[in-house]
Amino acid sequence: MALDAYDINLDGEGLCIGIVQARFNETVCQGLLQACVDELKRLGVAEEDITHASVPGALEIPVALQKMAATREYDALIAIGAVIRGETYHFELVANESGAGISRVALDFGIPIANAVLTTEDDAQAEARMTEKGADAARVAVEMANLTLAIEESVEDDEDDEDEDDEDLDFEEDKPN
Repeated sequence: MALDAYDINLDGEGLCIGIVQARFNETVCQGLLQACVDELKRLGVAEEDITHASVPGALEIPVALQKMAATREYDALIAIGAVIRGETYHFELVANESGAGISRVALDFGIPIANAVLTTEDDAQAEARMTEKGADAARVAVEMANLTLAIEESVEDDEDDEDEDDEDLDFEEDKPN
């Protein structure tokens, strides 16, 4: 059995990327979005191949991701939001449930989703992380889209090879002795 190796591929040319951005904590989410889109473009993703949808908050992100994933038009998706701790348990609920929903959509649809929903103690932490996290989400989406496509292509090639082998076997069986 050959060991397939997949190199890191950050070439975004030809990829279609969907972004779902929460509006709650708008300043931070706008910073995340801008850094993400700038990095996607730097990696070669064409502006017309980037779709952006906004939702009220982090809990609504998974539903929009699910609808986008169901179209099968995207190579990867990105979730952008900011959940900043307050004085109630609501922080834990929103952070945990939005993260679980994002992961569920990725696994249910077999599509890479870069999770750039910040969970921080305060506004200052969120603002300090927004630029790097937004850019990182773009890199994750492009790398995982390329990896997924490479694996799918490899599986298709293996299936084609098996079909050719089966045809060769059939041909050999049809030969007279």
